[in-house]
Amino acid sequence: MTATLSDDEVGKTVIDAEGKELGIVAKVEGGRAAVDPNPSVAEHVLATIGVEGEDEEDYIVTEDMLESVGEEIVLRGNI
Repeated sequence: MTATLSDDEVGKTVIDAEGKELGIVAKVEGGRAAVDPNPSVAEHVLATIGVEGEDEEDYIVTEDMLESVGEEIVLRGNI
């Protein structure tokens, strides 16, 4: 079963299968998460309180790329 994404994931850290931190979830929409690879302190704080935002440096993670969703979001492989 594939893990699912919801607005509750905004602000969570995304890591790859080897445990490398890839960024934080900036926005979730339609089963896709925009991941900010270099969040500023302000962006990190806003994301942790649930304020969504997406910019041009973000990359997209889809539900079929997920291994698990918990305190962190773990991808099946590397990006």
